[in-house]
Amino acid sequence: MPQPVRTRLIAILAVPAIFFPLHAVAQSGANAVDVRTRAYTADSQVGGRKPIAIIAGRAIYEDELLSLMEQQLQRLRNEEYELKSQALETLINQKLLEAAASRKGITADKLIEREVSSKIPNPSDTEIEGFYLGQRESRPLEEVKPRLLETLKRAKLDHAREAYMDSLRRESGVAILLVPPKVAVGYDPSRVRGNPDAPVTIVEFSDYECPFCRGSEEVIRTVLSKYGDKVKLAYRDFPLRQIHPHSLAAAEASRCASEQGKFWQYHDLLFSVPNKLDAAGLLEHARAVGLNETQFLSCLNTEKFKSAVDADVRAGSNARVSGTPAFFINGIFVSGAQPPSVFQKTIDSELARLTASSSISSNLGGCASGIAETSALVLRSK
Repeated sequence: MPQPVRTRLIAILAVPAIFFPLHAVAQSGANAVDVRTRAYTADSQVGGRKPIAIIAGRAIYEDELLSLMEQQLQRLRNEEYELKSQALETLINQKLLEAAASRKGITADKLIEREVSSKIPNPSDTEIEGFYLGQRESRPLEEVKPRLLETLKRAKLDHAREAYMDSLRRESGVAILLVPPKVAVGYDPSRVRGNPDAPVTIVEFSDYECPFCRGSEEVIRTVLSKYGDKVKLAYRDFPLRQIHPHSLAAAEASRCASEQGKFWQYHDLLFSVPNKLDAAGLLEHARAVGLNETQFLSCLNTEKFKSAVDADVRAGSNARVSGTPAFFINGIFVSGAQPPSVFQKTIDSELARLTASSSISSNLGGCASGIAETSALVLRSK
């Protein structure tokens, strides 16, 4: 009996050897594309890049999609940040209330009742009447008075609660590991106003013929004055030549003034006298700031700096600038003419983040540097 058993075993083992070559031949055509795909994939992964498609042997990479969808992605990043920021604010307030309530041995609801709600008086008749008149309500005061009273009291409660939460923040030293989306934007060191080593840089894309840009000049001066050596301004050209016919020549003229070391004097004059941006006006401004007239005219007439202005426009377009003025505060985008408070909020957050990063790095012997670089720290107190 052993002999037949051995024969059957050999036969069974031989079956795969007989059929495998036939199977391989049958699949060779089907696998050819897959083999090529694996080969191209393996080749293309050198350096960490991984293809997302292959067309006729050419790999397509994910970073090639960015130019087609960067604007939409940036909008999504901003929306994501806003959602996270709002959720984080809610959670921080919850934690602060819980901690304060625990110290007093009561619930968070009782704490709010004791520290906020119980201290808010009902609105006076004078307040209600004033609110009524401001609402332009068509119904009689007595008919809507209960509703107006409730609305006014709720507004007072909300304001008082916000003030109380601000006090808890100041006492607790809140650190937020969240930073708005940033865009890498360079600048020209020769067109910087303020301390070159300032920790906060405002990069402005502007147009000398733009009325909104002109209106923002005073705002920027206010901001720079407030923060001193902590903030610097870097100017970049973004002439909207389709609607502002003199903007390109004005931008080039400012570069010609910069060549003679008087960029900011000329810049300020262009904005302060907006009705003189034609050729005669540009020359008049050059004389006013003491430029060498021959050198200035030669520079302007040969369009010496046109390519440099165009480079600024490309940089702005790459950063998704579409109008003026546009600002990047340490890479955080601020669009259009804004009041000083908008700049101050972002600058304060950036300064607090930098302070916190330095403090935590020192306390942890540099172990937190990775966190500071990837997440960014922001301390916020009002």
